[in-house]
Amino acid sequence: MLSTTTAAEGAAPASVPVGVAKVDITPDYPVRLTGYAGRKGESQGVAQRIWAKALAIGGDAGQGAAVLVTVDNCGVPAAVKAEVLRRLAPKTGLTAERLMLCSTHTHTGPWLKGYLPWLSADELPPEHVRHIEQYTEQLTGWIEQVVLDAMAARKPSRLASAQGTVRFAANRRVLKDGKWTGFGVAPEGPVDHSLPLLRITDAKGKLAGVLVNYACHCTTLGSEDNQIHGDWAGCAQQMIEADQGGAIALVSIGCGADANPEPRIKMEYTELHGREVADEVKRLLAGEMKTVEPALTARLVETELPFDRLPSREELERRAEAGRAAGASFYAVTSGRLAASLLGRLDEGKPLPTALKYPIAVWAFGDDLAMVFLAGEVVVDYSLALKRQFDASRLWITAYANDVPCYIASRRILAEGGYEADSSMIFYGQPTRLSPDAEPRLLDAVRSLVPEGFRAAEHK
Repeated sequence: MLSTTTAAEGAAPASVPVGVAKVDITPDYPVRLTGYAGRKGESQGVAQRIWAKALAIGGDAGQGAAVLVTVDNCGVPAAVKAEVLRRLAPKTGLTAERLMLCSTHTHTGPWLKGYLPWLSADELPPEHVRHIEQYTEQLTGWIEQVVLDAMAARKPSRLASAQGTVRFAANRRVLKDGKWTGFGVAPEGPVDHSLPLLRITDAKGKLAGVLVNYACHCTTLGSEDNQIHGDWAGCAQQMIEADQGGAIALVSIGCGADANPEPRIKMEYTELHGREVADEVKRLLAGEMKTVEPALTARLVETELPFDRLPSREELERRAEAGRAAGASFYAVTSGRLAASLLGRLDEGKPLPTALKYPIAVWAFGDDLAMVFLAGEVVVDYSLALKRQFDASRLWITAYANDVPCYIASRRILAEGGYEADSSMIFYGQPTRLSPDAEPRLLDAVRSLVPEGFRAAEHK
């Protein structure tokens, strides 16, 4: 499936209707937080309020506006976007390629229905399930509303971009003899420290909004933290807005699935990292910025990333039995529960999926800026590969976009093994790891969507 739309012809090259809005999405009742398996109870208060924010670009003529939404949540599943789009389409004409729904991946946000379905080794209490479903429905309504608010707030504006650097992201995959041994800090491991920024100013030059992107997990806080909080991304938004006189700040996350913020596991570090982002934003806004062509072309394709060898019925039966054994580990129990579910699928005559349905979108602002939107927890190798193939100064890569179905491991990480390649797939309910062929399939799909003019000189 491929969808393509382009903004109406004839718009002034440096001016376009833009609206920015935000809505508080903090629940007023306890709800399970997600991202860490160790939590057993519902949230215990609010340490920081959380938000959904929307940036609407373009007028009503032609294909209409394109809207980017950021949500302070660990992962917003595809079903939520589909429902938001179903509600918005008759009111706004929005189509899938012109609505990007991006999660900040905070691990201190409410659990949503359909996300990380096998994170818990135990069945959730009915009240916990009810609160998760209640919040999911409320969030769907809030996202719908913030999109409408941003579209209603549109006024003549100008776009400009810049790219800075922030250095708190650290590769977390510790290796020995080329194999994963656990989480920690891997100083020699690859990271992406770039901080791209999009500035929105009104007709009088007043700052209306800022969108920034950074490739790092929102895991400054740990599993023992059971209060709602936006982590470093939440602090960055709060500090940018305070620094910039009330302009709305949006933060999206890049290919940082194998990067953690360092230092971490203290509340004060969320502010430390947020301050680093806000200070870099302040520096970039005070310097020279590049005008961005407002005519936006949006393209979206749903491809399939192949899975590796699927487990046999006998393998699933062994895993299910091991999970029921006395004294079984947390991982064995969770793996066994998923195996039992997959066996039930086979018993119903339904084969296991051979590939992961995977949406990829690209927004191109003339020849000035290309934004790539990738679903899932994408490791840094994909960002680095794309920045070699395209002009990195004009390329912006966002992960956790439009769905978060699992980790998207690269060939390198699949060879090294470990959490991102293997055990995490259990929590996401996937039947097995991705195939090494998934990486070229994804990169080829992105290449088919990004306009030729963005290719790096050696790849033209």
